[in-house]
Amino acid sequence: MESHVRLAAEASTSTSRTLTITLFLVFVAITLGITVWASRQTKTATDFYAGGRQFSGFQNGMAIGGDYMSAASFLGIAGLIALYGYDGFLYSIGFLVAWLVALLLVAEFLRNSGRYTMADVLAFRMRQRPVRTAASVSTIVVSIFYLIAQMVGAGALVSLLLGIKADTTFLGMDAATAKVATIILVGALMIVYVVVGGMKGTTYVQIVKAFMLMTGALVMTLLVLAHYKFNLSALLGDAAERSGKGAAFLEPGLRYGVETASAATTFYSKMDLLSLGIALVLGTAGLPHILTRFYTVPTSRVARKSVLWAIGIIGTFYLFTLALGFGAAALVGGSAITAQDKAGNTAAPQLAQALGIDYLGGETGGAVLLAIIAAVAFATILAVVAGLTLASSSSVAHDFYASVIKRGQAGERDEVRVARISAFVIGAVAIVLSIFAQSLNVAFLVALAFAVAASANLPAILYSLFWKRFNTSGALWSIYGGLGAAVLLVFFSPVVSGSPTAMFPTSDWHWFPLSNPGIISIPIGFLCGWIGTVISKETDADKYAELEVRSLTGHGAH
Repeated sequence: MESHVRLAAEASTSTSRTLTITLFLVFVAITLGITVWASRQTKTATDFYAGGRQFSGFQNGMAIGGDYMSAASFLGIAGLIALYGYDGFLYSIGFLVAWLVALLLVAEFLRNSGRYTMADVLAFRMRQRPVRTAASVSTIVVSIFYLIAQMVGAGALVSLLLGIKADTTFLGMDAATAKVATIILVGALMIVYVVVGGMKGTTYVQIVKAFMLMTGALVMTLLVLAHYKFNLSALLGDAAERSGKGAAFLEPGLRYGVETASAATTFYSKMDLLSLGIALVLGTAGLPHILTRFYTVPTSRVARKSVLWAIGIIGTFYLFTLALGFGAAALVGGSAITAQDKAGNTAAPQLAQALGIDYLGGETGGAVLLAIIAAVAFATILAVVAGLTLASSSSVAHDFYASVIKRGQAGERDEVRVARISAFVIGAVAIVLSIFAQSLNVAFLVALAFAVAASANLPAILYSLFWKRFNTSGALWSIYGGLGAAVLLVFFSPVVSGSPTAMFPTSDWHWFPLSNPGIISIPIGFLCGWIGTVISKETDADKYAELEVRSLTGHGAH
């Protein structure tokens, strides 16, 4: 495969560029067409926020899969497995197991209890204005963390797709400038999807994208397995050898739980693994853009069915990531992957290029398969950022503007207009922050979003649904306490400063030793919710009884 890697490195021809750009523009044209069509069907706030609640279980399951199988799944996890072997696959397991928590604890209750956003459930038995404000702040912060990951993934693809190396340019731009330009382009497109199409347009884009991603991943998986005549042992052996790590590649301890001479460093490495696992498993049930998907179906039964479809689709996809990650390690090699992108975000497209050279013949074959998989990756990023932006802009309009500023007196037309303006602002913030985070692995960035969601949103949601004594003070304490702890610990962690791959690698103000704050910030969120509740005398047993009946039966749900 040495010749494959050499050819892959040289496949920056005009053929590759033309194919990539053409396929990308075709996908954008198709999805913009869907978005414009959906905008003509979007007449009410229910249409904009919840797609008119007309989607079937299968359609919503595909859309949830489209929302969930982000750049982190396709690019980040494949990259982590390719670079760290066994330890990289922990992300696949964590993301998948998290769905069981969402199904058992949240999906049906939430659909029965709310209308458009997570705050509908939180504010049902509380004082509306402070709780909706807190939920809106939390939704925006989690969404921006997640958006940064998608934008970084988009930027990482560009220099590979357009064949831009250190000494070459494209349209007069060097690699660094081209990455920034791509981040801005993706941000602009996602804003258009949300502003024009609302939930209906975004959902159809996600369904198309989920189908494309599953097909692309399946084809690549089959090609990798066929290359090794479906002998997994040969694949893993080659992956270990080409990774540069030897037998250690197939064992725990390359990234987490690393044994070192320092007892403290070893302890922190093991805690980081535990922290990551907790954040991944509990995070999904607190992600705003996933929670809003439960409102797009007509009944709680369909909500439950859509989650089961999503588990099947997502579970199958994460099995594919095994073949993609180990295949990239075996056929591309660890050094070639890190030479293109230090965080490993381009491992899957590089694998596509090597497979194209192998099966389709020469440089042009590599360019064709790379262009197809690149278009799929861009589709993935565009669909997910649209879902995220919609969730956060909906929260600003429905929770903050309509309920807090206008005290429930806002018209539907005004509410949707504010949601569209919010999409512009949130998109702009995400674009700016993404430019600084380009050195980080996208799966790792998403794990931070999961930690923030599990710290701020999950305690408040579970307490609200299942604890009779819970009140407004408890909701505010749990949301702001969990959110503040998570963001503060991330800011003072090696993710932001004090390490070569940090957002600010030349500065060092970190004192928190873990890369993921979940093991500390999630218990803080639950503890704050309990303290806030017991120090306040406010209680409303009747409202809790009504919420309980709604959540269990769906009676009175909109």
